[in-house]
Amino acid sequence: IVFDKTGTLTEGKPEVTDVIALEGHDEGEVLKLAAIAERRSEHPLGETIVKQAVEKGIEVPDADSFLAVPGKGIKAQYGDKRILFGNRRLMEEDGIGTTQIEDGIKNVEQQGKTTMILATNNKAIGIIAVADTLKEYSKETIAELKKMGVEVVMLTGDHERAATRIARELGIDRVLAEVLPGEKTHAIKNLQK
Repeated sequence: IVFDKTGTLTEGKPEVTDVIALEGHDEGEVLKLAAIAERRSEHPLGETIVKQAVEKGIEVPDADSFLAVPGKGIKAQYGDKRILFGNRRLMEEDGIGTTQIEDGIKNVEQQGKTTMILATNNKAIGIIAVADTLKEYSKETIAELKKMGVEVVMLTGDHERAATRIARELGIDRVLAEVLPGEKTHAIKNLQK
């Protein structure tokens, strides 16, 4: 049996746990720009970030332009700032280096959190980490299925480090991580073969 992680094994109601700004920037700026990029997004992570900014009293205006890149993040324009907010794949596609924040990213991913990178004008300036809570009875359900001899697999778009941590917590041995939304059906078909 294959479970999608978000909203199935977890509540699907993530909370912002970390806002990390690179030197020369501050956490408020990172949160504001990420919230501007995510304001029109319908993704639960985006809604969480906008909510966090508003709760901290940060004004979140609309972006001048907005493009959702499925499974990767958001590209937005706000005034003279070109904002990219999403995962490593989004940054790589745009030629934005992440080496200066890689230690921070690894640290939060090893805690089972999902990290998103914020870049403005072709430079990474910070990361935001979010964590989702496990649904009640997720662990027990996995344990029961395993007792019945059923192999359990977790499927997620999360980075492998974060996914592995959650899977370990649930007692799941097999993880398919970093799978884009459009690739999930293909992943299932491969397992069926």
